[in-house]
Amino acid sequence: MSIQMNSHLPAPDALKAEFPLSAELQALKRRRDEQIRAVFTGESDKFIVIVGPCSADNEDSVCDYVSRLAKLNGELSEKLILIPRIYTNKPRTTGAGYKGMLHQPSPDKAPDLLHGLIAIRKMHLRAMRESGLTAADEMLYPENRSYLDDLLSYEAVGARSVENQQHRLVASGMEIPVGMKNPTSGDFSVMLNSVQAAQSAHRFLYRGYDVSTNGNELAHVILRGGVDKYGTCIPNYHYEDLLRLWDMYKLRDLKNPAAIVDANHSNSDKKYKEQIRIVGEVMYSRRYNADLKKLVKGVMIESYIEEGCQPITAERVYGKSITDPCLGWEDTEKLLYKIAEEC
Repeated sequence: MSIQMNSHLPAPDALKAEFPLSAELQALKRRRDEQIRAVFTGESDKFIVIVGPCSADNEDSVCDYVSRLAKLNGELSEKLILIPRIYTNKPRTTGAGYKGMLHQPSPDKAPDLLHGLIAIRKMHLRAMRESGLTAADEMLYPENRSYLDDLLSYEAVGARSVENQQHRLVASGMEIPVGMKNPTSGDFSVMLNSVQAAQSAHRFLYRGYDVSTNGNELAHVILRGGVDKYGTCIPNYHYEDLLRLWDMYKLRDLKNPAAIVDANHSNSDKKYKEQIRIVGEVMYSRRYNADLKKLVKGVMIESYIEEGCQPITAERVYGKSITDPCLGWEDTEKLLYKIAEEC
């Protein structure tokens, strides 16, 4: 065989039984889910900020970061809902490089997916327990979300996955908001097709079962910029882009029109400091146009304790990204206060 079987992995229910969610944390998740859902249905006018490292590479520094966010969430709770970005599996453009804690619990060691599954569940549980916040993660592998589906309050489908049928169909069975990113081409029609698919009912194969879903009315779009055929980044957070999206939403029979603006990736051309300016422009567009205030429910920001990024070496700076560069904590804190003032 060209595929080598390395080890048999535990079923999601077995891992959940070994590392269970306490009754207290279950109640916390229900409260958070209700608060976040209310934003996407329009019942709440709070603004969502999904913020955190490009990749969650180290349990201690990630939980430290999330606990810092928790203090700000308490201070800014009248205006904002902060959702920690704890991304445990990373898509790679060419397949090479660090694929996240799921693959490599220790970034400088060989892949170990069994211990990776354990590591990501333990980290999410610890972050919830210590901070009182539930997190967002990326649905890179649809079949793997069952290991974390009792912990997460938000999931994103990435630009390289959003055209994949299995991602769309699995998103249709989620009970939490799922953001469908525009593809790397930047095509709005493809992005909205993915939302339509995720909001529809389906029957399909999942983890060895014939399953049915009712559709996810909280599926929405994430604008992350695109690239043209020459590889040049084309941002899509500007006022005119948001207006175009609003007009395209109105042409479709979709529930709860909503957008999250990803301030990094192709919107910033990975110039991480530009996230501050981009978020400022998005907030201005919301204040200027009442329709856009209803449409844009939040932003996504890549941020960590230390700014920038670093290579994967034996000696690494605590709380500094090993993938894309991120804002540091000082800039993040200032930006979150500014967002709250401008909501």
